[in-house]
Amino acid sequence: MPRAVRERQMMDAAVRTFGQRGYRAASMDEIAELAGVSKPLVYLYLNSKEELFTACIRREADALIAAVRAGAEPRLAADRQLWAGLAAFFTHTAVNPDGWAILHRQARTHGEPFAAEVATMRDEIVAFVTGLIGAAARETHRESELAARDMAGLAQALVGAAESLAGWANETEGVSAKEAAGTLMNFAWMGLGDLMKGARWSAR
Repeated sequence: MPRAVRERQMMDAAVRTFGQRGYRAASMDEIAELAGVSKPLVYLYLNSKEELFTACIRREADALIAAVRAGAEPRLAADRQLWAGLAAFFTHTAVNPDGWAILHRQARTHGEPFAAEVATMRDEIVAFVTGLIGAAARETHRESELAARDMAGLAQALVGAAESLAGWANETEGVSAKEAAGTLMNFAWMGLGDLMKGARWSAR
């Protein structure tokens, strides 16, 4: 069997084991057994448990980012781009619950260097969403006063909401990716729509 195929099998087994058991509880024996290989072969291909977990984080992060970018078709209107990107995000996290568990729960709770890997992924997604919000502001109101700092903050809020909602959707029976995306659009875009037109809430 080609090395790349064998390695992918081991990575698939590792993602499933880490996602369901957690980093500390997962063992290299379990991963090797699930992959149908010997434990020494896992070490030979993927080195230590820490390096294997890091490789899993990077693979799942790259796949999620690629899914979101592919989903947000640039030829669409701004709101449809955001909708498509969110739908792609929720679809990917629903179809890959173990990978999402690694990114959303496991990596963030076991310190460095794992948390840093997830932070890098999140920064890339936030930057992408910031661009979508900026495009929406220009499309909706060409002279919008929405500053770069406002857009960055809104992107952080939107990504944080999407992460929390994906966790809830994956644990709640019957919630589809389309429904989750619609929930977030109703929560965020309706308010963003007025903001793009220059309307702002004030505590005064």
